[in-house]
Amino acid sequence: MATETEEPTLTVDELAARAGVTVRTVRFYSTRGLLPPPAIGPRRVGHYGPGHLSRLALIEELQHQGMTLAAIERYLEQLPEDLSAHDLAVHRALVASWAPDSAEEASHADLERRAGRSLSEEDIDRLAAMGVLERAGDADGYRLDPGLLRLGVQLLDVPIAHETILAARTVLLEHTRSAAHELTRLFRDEVWSPYRERESDPEHVAAMKSLSAHMQPMVVQALVTAFQRSLKEELRAAFATE
Repeated sequence: MATETEEPTLTVDELAARAGVTVRTVRFYSTRGLLPPPAIGPRRVGHYGPGHLSRLALIEELQHQGMTLAAIERYLEQLPEDLSAHDLAVHRALVASWAPDSAEEASHADLERRAGRSLSEEDIDRLAAMGVLERAGDADGYRLDPGLLRLGVQLLDVPIAHETILAARTVLLEHTRSAAHELTRLFRDEVWSPYRERESDPEHVAAMKSLSAHMQPMVVQALVTAFQRSLKEELRAAFATE
């Protein structure tokens, strides 16, 4: 796990509360090697940091997608070792985008507990602009996308104007929908159509079922990697002469 600028300060109880899981779940993932060990502080108390929180959120999302623990282990093993908490949050947000809408109801107090910080009205407006949440009928209620919360909270500290966030979201939605459309067309024409012609072959049917079960996580991982590399190249080119 990459070194974070923020020191590990969360106890296991605080980590579980921030992630919305039980302490037992945290310990179980740790024994399976899915979570790195905590930093040991005074009195032998383990402390967790942003990387633990982001990795735990990613594990939960992959499990929500129906992946087995063995498949999750393989998925995590393929990730670069130097991924930051922010990179892991991006992975989790994109993995969550494959799932059906699963907005959760949350009060302002619940929202702040999950965010791990107090949230002003301006913060709420920025999170809403990023698609992280929307206000419910109740003045103190929200419909929250848990898959985007961690990433959205991190972006609150980035000095970006509200209008820029909205414009960036429009660009991302436009291009991700285009990519999803093309990938779906490719799968339909090159994979699904030949499969329909070989339904009588038991081995081919089994292979297709296995591919369908693992395709989404693999595609997400490929998209994240390709996007991160492309973004770095574009930023380097854009500011090389500055």
